[in-house]
Amino acid sequence: MSAETPAAEPGQFTRRRLQFRAWRGTRPFWAGLFVMLGGFLILYFPYAHLQLGHLTMTMGTPGGSSSLIIGGLLIVLGIILWFQQHIRVFGGVAAILLALVSIPLSNIGGFIVGFLCALTGGAMAVAWAPGAPAQPQPSAGAAPDQGGSPAAPRPEERVYGLDEPNDLSGTNPANGANGRHSAG
Repeated sequence: MSAETPAAEPGQFTRRRLQFRAWRGTRPFWAGLFVMLGGFLILYFPYAHLQLGHLTMTMGTPGGSSSLIIGGLLIVLGIILWFQQHIRVFGGVAAILLALVSIPLSNIGGFIVGFLCALTGGAMAVAWAPGAPAQPQPSAGAAPDQGGSPAAPRPEERVYGLDEPNDLSGTNPANGANGRHSAG
């Protein structure tokens, strides 16, 4: 190919990669991945068989059943964080609590590595917030009132309290409620 050859249309791989990037951006993806990795590590170590030549080393501990339960729950929480992002705070707090419980119950929380992964993922899930949708950019030559961003209301047209997105009480003087709640 030479420099004169026009660029080919994006292939299926590029299109799928961009779709995955868009999907990943709308949910706490990395938090779910860290929680699942921590759950896998907590689950793996009590059941691992290490081969050294002809010598097989197993780690039979009484923490096997608790590792199975805690690791399985962390993996499920990681999947839930991916597909049910509206319960991210609950999932993050539950992942943090399960990671803390894994320290005394399952081999020091997967030899600290699983504990740290689950704890980091839980904290990321609690801290994650959905981003604002992208706003269309006005053209450089457009006037503010023509095709660009909407004009700001003039001070005499502004209704105090109703223009602010955080006023959800419905008890501001502009709508006549004057601090009283109506029953119907």
